[in-house]
Amino acid sequence: QVQLVESGGGLVQPWGSLRLSCTASGSIFSINTMGWYRQAPGKQRELVASITNVGSTNYADSVKGRFIISRDNAKYTVYLQMNSLKPEDTADYYCNLNHSPRLGVRVVYWGQGTQVTVSS
Repeated sequence: QVQLVESGGGLVQPWGSLRLSCTASGSIFSINTMGWYRQAPGKQRELVASITNVGSTNYADSVKGRFIISRDNAKYTVYLQMNSLKPEDTADYYCNLNHSPRLGVRVVYWGQGTQVTVSS
């Protein structure tokens, strides 16, 4: 019932920047958390950053000070501004939405992923 579409990935040189976008559509409860996860080859998927509907944020230690997550509630879009990119940031990045549309029920949705490659 909820669809997430990501965009903005690509190839970038070390110390460069990229901005990822994710737009949600469908039946979305107003109280929700949206975030970005990433998965590198041979590794588990990990949280990069998340943000609630009221703007509370959480970042992985590895990206603090370099990445900024933000959202536009009117557009149901979440952004990830990635600065000072490093080769270890190379991964598939996935948008995530977590909400509770009914009492006692929590539902999680995932986007299709967008690839980020940091290389010279």
